[in-house]
Amino acid sequence: MVKTEVLHKVQLVDGVFTPSEAADVINSLIREKINFHKLHRLSLCEGNINSDTQYDDSRVQELLQEKEDFKTIHKEALIAGKRVKISGVLEIEVID
Repeated sequence: MVKTEVLHKVQLVDGVFTPSEAADVINSLIREKINFHKLHRLSLCEGNINSDTQYDDSRVQELLQEKEDFKTIHKEALIAGKRVKISGVLEIEVID
């Protein structure tokens, strides 16, 4: 895989949030990615029930774990009365 330079960056999230707001942002992003992989898996299996869905299956599990891991951060911030800073940039590039 040959990379080219980053063609575009999208500042998806950049801010300081209450723990509740942060949970909404994080859970929404993770939920969308989980749905993407579930739909992709379904489309692969639509024509062939024996399709290899291992990547999508593993990504769904990883994302579910990330969601669980965030619960700890959320709880700690809530108990301590702190806020949560979230920064996320998408880097978009064309590759071979």
